[in-house]
Amino acid sequence: MTDFLSRVASAPISWGICEVPGWGAMLPTPRVLGEMASLGLPATELGAPGFLPTSPESVRDELAAFDMTLIGGFTPVVLHDRRQREATIASARLTASLFERAGATEFISAIVMDEDWSVPRALEADELGHMMEMFGIIDEICAEHGLQQVVHPHVQTLIETASDVQRVLDNCNVKWCLDTGHLAIGGVDPVAFARESADRVGHVHLKDVNMSMAGPVLRHEMPIMAGVQGGLFTPLGQGDVEISAVIETLEAAGYQGWYVIEQDTAITGPLPAEGEGPITSVTVSMDYLRDVVAPRLDAAAQTKS
Repeated sequence: MTDFLSRVASAPISWGICEVPGWGAMLPTPRVLGEMASLGLPATELGAPGFLPTSPESVRDELAAFDMTLIGGFTPVVLHDRRQREATIASARLTASLFERAGATEFISAIVMDEDWSVPRALEADELGHMMEMFGIIDEICAEHGLQQVVHPHVQTLIETASDVQRVLDNCNVKWCLDTGHLAIGGVDPVAFARESADRVGHVHLKDVNMSMAGPVLRHEMPIMAGVQGGLFTPLGQGDVEISAVIETLEAAGYQGWYVIEQDTAITGPLPAEGEGPITSVTVSMDYLRDVVAPRLDAAAQTKS
């Protein structure tokens, strides 16, 4: 029996908790944490500002009330712009310190054009070089605080397409958050990434995708928020991404980190009744991991032994 299911967690975005204005309604924090705990999820990522307290000690206490811990948090950073170097380093140090005090282990960096998430453009050679250098600096900051930086490929960031991903793989040693959904949307086969770059994977976001909607989002013809509200992301096992194959590949390679169900959701109508809404989709995803993926991993382990 593998310990895979004990390393499955979730993120507040799976309950529609997002800082983007107009994204949708936000469920109360106690309800979200209670629903996570009811599904046996032992940990969560930080989520949007306002979801958890600002004090690291209060974060620990609030999660402990639900027998949960903090994994880390999604952290947009500007790495290509030399003019923002010192501000970025100072911000990274502050965030890393907060994560450490809250008991987290993962600094999940998203490489944005600017704080407004402007549409990415091709970078000049000097900008690319500075970005690669900054990955190393943030790695060092994270190490000082007992954290691991993992870079998150993401639509509408500077690491969204297959060529963006390959450039970072080739030019620095930063670890990755293998996000199955964003890799697939950007044109990267998540199974191939897991197979060929397993030694670079430090964290995993599990996200299934209705790929028929991916093109307009990648071409920036449709905002990702509109895509989410229109059904871009599906419960695990119901989209076009080979979720089980990604997990099987990583486990066979010895991966021991978290698998976070990060199934972007937006609540566009009234708040759903207790026991309804996002929890139903996450339950479907948990059922898939327990009833489909776990037995495959157990069978593979038995064959190996």
